[in-house]
Amino acid sequence: MDDIKQQVQENYGAVARAGGCGCGGGPETAIDPEAVGYAAEDLAAAPEGSNMGLGCGNPLALADLNPGETVLDLGSGGGFDCFLAANAVGPEGRVIGVDMTEDMISLARRNADKGGYGNVEFRLGDIEALPVDDGAVDVIISNCVINLAPDKQKVFGEAYRVLKAGGRLHVSDIVLTQPLLPEMLETVRAYVSCVAGAVTRDAYLQGIQQAGFTDVAIHGETDAALLLGGGCCAPPADEDAQSCCCDGTGPEAGCCEETDAESGCCGDFLTELPAGLAISMTLSARKPL
Repeated sequence: MDDIKQQVQENYGAVARAGGCGCGGGPETAIDPEAVGYAAEDLAAAPEGSNMGLGCGNPLALADLNPGETVLDLGSGGGFDCFLAANAVGPEGRVIGVDMTEDMISLARRNADKGGYGNVEFRLGDIEALPVDDGAVDVIISNCVINLAPDKQKVFGEAYRVLKAGGRLHVSDIVLTQPLLPEMLETVRAYVSCVAGAVTRDAYLQGIQQAGFTDVAIHGETDAALLLGGGCCAPPADEDAQSCCCDGTGPEAGCCEETDAESGCCGDFLTELPAGLAISMTLSARKPL
């Protein structure tokens, strides 16, 4: 598990240093945020550089945030969802982002300073052991991150611990319709790309219920192959070049000269993702009163 976490940190550190180039939850392809439920006004409302194409849904669409609430984002990345949440809870509210990657925390803090977000705080930490007090938050959001955690039951338990009684959990994540083949499980790169780390839909939902949550409801499902498939997102070498190898056919001429297998870009694993195997699922749940 430590090896997996180290690989996740290294890959997402590379994504943060590059200012992007990531798939929904992994460093393969950038996702159009409007394709996973964000509106154009959402993109305009957050600091430039905070949206890194790392989400596989829009958990905020379900959150119905109120002014003055405290929100926690599990795996906050560049801070995009945190800033949208901060806009909703207002200056009297508070948003905490937790991420295990120092480069992501640094990037998010710079974005917060750039946007003047005094009600947003970013903490370095593991979502399996949250640096948050018991019963401290009203709402938890997470966007395509819990699938990367080796022990998801610890994550759900920690989420339950830090929520106030009656608090809400809103998550977008990758789940499986059936177990992965052994060859997919053997590659850490696939894990970092949010596929091999995923569990089945039933196991995911059971884990949330086992942690103590009630009112668990699925609000949307999308075939992840439609979101995650595709090769690289490194910029073309010149303005006339095609937009890299995002069609999954391999690097185009003039593309990706500066990337390698360790950069988090130009992987081709997800181009082989079978249709219907992995699902982007958005759900909500509640901690009982």
